[in-house]
Amino acid sequence: MEAASVLVVGSGGREHALCLALHESTRVSALHCVPGNAGTALLATNHDVTVTESELMPLMHSLGIDLVVVGPEAPLCAGLADACAAADIPCFGPVAALAHLEGSKLHAKETMQAAGVPTADYVRLDASSDVDAALDAYAGQPWVVKRDVLAGGKGVVVTSDREEAKAFIHASVATDGFVLLEAFLPGEEASMLVVMDGTAFRTLPASQDHKRAYDGDQGLNTGGMGAYCPAPVVSPAVHARIVDRIVEPMHRHLASQPVPYRGVLFIGLMIDADGDPYVVEFNVRFGDPECQVTLPLLKTDVFSLLYGAATDELHDVELNVSEETAVTVVLASEGYPASPIKGRPLTGLDACLARSAYGAAWVNFAGVGRGEDGEYLATGGRVLSTTAQAVDLQSARTNAYEMMDQITLEGGHFRTDIGHRALP
Repeated sequence: MEAASVLVVGSGGREHALCLALHESTRVSALHCVPGNAGTALLATNHDVTVTESELMPLMHSLGIDLVVVGPEAPLCAGLADACAAADIPCFGPVAALAHLEGSKLHAKETMQAAGVPTADYVRLDASSDVDAALDAYAGQPWVVKRDVLAGGKGVVVTSDREEAKAFIHASVATDGFVLLEAFLPGEEASMLVVMDGTAFRTLPASQDHKRAYDGDQGLNTGGMGAYCPAPVVSPAVHARIVDRIVEPMHRHLASQPVPYRGVLFIGLMIDADGDPYVVEFNVRFGDPECQVTLPLLKTDVFSLLYGAATDELHDVELNVSEETAVTVVLASEGYPASPIKGRPLTGLDACLARSAYGAAWVNFAGVGRGEDGEYLATGGRVLSTTAQAVDLQSARTNAYEMMDQITLEGGHFRTDIGHRALP
C-alpha cells in the first residue's frame, strides 16, 4: 500500500509525535486525527468527534481509512481495536482482552508470573486484609502501592511515609475493592518500546523518562517532564537480558492468544546494580514523552512498521535505527501536576515553529489550543515539549533547551536537568 489514509486517535504530545513521524512517510497520502490538538492540525485533518466506537467507525468508513493508530490506552481497553477488526480495518493497538495488561495491574502481575517474567513481589489487599501486617512485611524500603484501574499514570504512590501509604491503601480499597502493595525495586529506571504482532517483535531503542516535577527528581510524580533516547543504562548486555528474560517470553505468551497482540508494548523497567532487569509496569501504547524521542530515531518508515504490526506482517519489516540521540523537555502549566492553570497565552511559539525542523529541533504540542484570534493557548497540564536530535546527548540537550528558552508561558515551568543521569 503506497497511498494510505491513516487515522491517529488521541490529543496529546504522543499523538503529535505520531503525526510528525507518519507525515514523513512517503506511503501516507492522507493523515487524520481525532480529536487532535493545535499541533496535529498543522499536519493532519482534525475531526471534532468523541473517541467512541459509535462516532469513530462511521468516520473511518467515510474517510476510507487504511490504518488506525490508537494513542491512549482508554479506547483500547474499551474495545476500539475489536471494533476495527470486526470492520476489517487494520488497527495498531491490541484488542481489549490484551489491553487489560494496562487496565489491570493484577492481571499484568498474573501474566508475568505465567510467562516467567521478573517483577517485584506483591500482595493483594482488600477490606478483609491486615494492612499493618502487610506494611510490616514490606518495611525497610519505600512502600509501593498501585491501584488496579486506569488512572492516567497517577494510580501509584511510592512513599516512605507509613501513614501516607496506609491512607492510600484504604482509599483505594474503598473505591476499587482492592489494591496492590509491591516490594520496592531499587535501581535505575528505563523504558523500552516493543512493536509486536503474531509473527515477530521489534525492540526500539531504550529511553529514560523524568517523572518528578522538578530538578533533582524532586516534587510530585507527573506524566513525564522530559526524556532522552537512547538510555546508556541499557547497555548491550542489559539489552540482551531484557530480550531474553522479558521480551521473548511476553511475545510468546501474547502471540499465542486467540487474537495476537498487535501494537506496541511499553515496558517500564528497573535495572538493578547487577544489570538485571525487572518489569515495573506494562503499558499498551507508546509512552509520553518516550514516543517523542524514540520515533525520530527510526530510519525505518514508521508507517511500514505500524502497518506491518497491524496486519501480522511485522516479520517482513527490517528495523533500522539512527546512532544519534534525541532529547525532549516538557513545558508545564503553573500548578501542574496538582491543579494546572489553563488558558494562558504562549508567546514566542510562532517564531519557534518557523525554525522547527523535524530531525533537528522542533516543538511537540500536547495541551495547546487556539484562541478566538488564532493565538496559541495552554489548554493542559503538560503544554508542549521542545525536542532535538543530534550526534550526542549534550548537543541534543543544548538545542532542546535553546528552543525552550524562546517560549514564554506565565507561571510555566520545566526541568533544567533532563538527561542528567547520563551526563558527567
